[in-house]
Amino acid sequence: MSLKLPYAVEFLTIEVSQEGQRLDNFLLTYLKGVPKSRIYRLIRKGEVRVNKHRIKPDYRIQAADIIRIPPIVRLDKSDESIIIPEGLKRQIKETILLDNSSVLVINKPTKLAVHGGSGLKFGLIDIVRQLSPELLTAELVHRLDRDTSGCLMLATSYQSLTFLHEQLKNHSILKEYWCLVHGSWPDDLSEVSFPLHKFMLKSGERLVIADSDKGKDALTKFVVRKRLGDDFTILSAFPITGRTHQIRVHAKESGFPIVGDVKYGDAVLDQNLKKSGLNRLCLHASKLQFMMDCGKKQVVEASLPEELEQLIARLRS
Repeated sequence: MSLKLPYAVEFLTIEVSQEGQRLDNFLLTYLKGVPKSRIYRLIRKGEVRVNKHRIKPDYRIQAADIIRIPPIVRLDKSDESIIIPEGLKRQIKETILLDNSSVLVINKPTKLAVHGGSGLKFGLIDIVRQLSPELLTAELVHRLDRDTSGCLMLATSYQSLTFLHEQLKNHSILKEYWCLVHGSWPDDLSEVSFPLHKFMLKSGERLVIADSDKGKDALTKFVVRKRLGDDFTILSAFPITGRTHQIRVHAKESGFPIVGDVKYGDAVLDQNLKKSGLNRLCLHASKLQFMMDCGKKQVVEASLPEELEQLIARLRS
């Protein structure tokens, strides 16, 4: 990684497009490469000031605020160390489903993480920000697991980001997922609400389990779309809450694991499907429905990837 060496104090003037953010969140983005603990220590010690005053991390920055940032070693903001192949950038550009002045929806490929880290040099967000100067401010509205494909929404202004986050908070954004599960899912199993608890293994891997004591409330609605004999069912899943790995764990805990899920699935059954071309998690974010800040309802759909269409065709035969 390329680092900037210590230099003079910076004074940043906040623009209208940036106002409303929490100070700590703004600094975490601006001071890329600086550990979170270091940033909070700078705020606590008064080395970061707003309009010459000490300030708390949860302060909402306003247009024309002047933020003092002390000399600090950090990554170059342009992050020229991230080199993304031109072919991959073209591929992602071709997956854009919606692009307007404030919202971008991409049909994310499977096996592409939304963020870099954990051995990954870059994620989808880094690719998007290199597509054009207008997308340098793009931020994720929500996330998809690395192995999940489909509709991923980004905001290109802070106002749009907060507007969409409010809809997420109110559960007014409809998110529909296509999934293929092992077994014959019962028609009357339309809601699953096991509380979910997330924890980290020593290896750093995230795991989620159903836990009524430690878990947070989670609700997923399911609709049977098609049965492939008694062995497989195609479902539409509608996550009402947005917990990590929610659909995958709720399917597993109901006794019908998602096909190709290496973390929560049935390894023996999946191994038998390798000959049929199974090489991914059979979960796809197929549809988003939300309100634009102009008051217009927006619906975006992502067609099923070719590899999933081919797998279904083989299973039918």
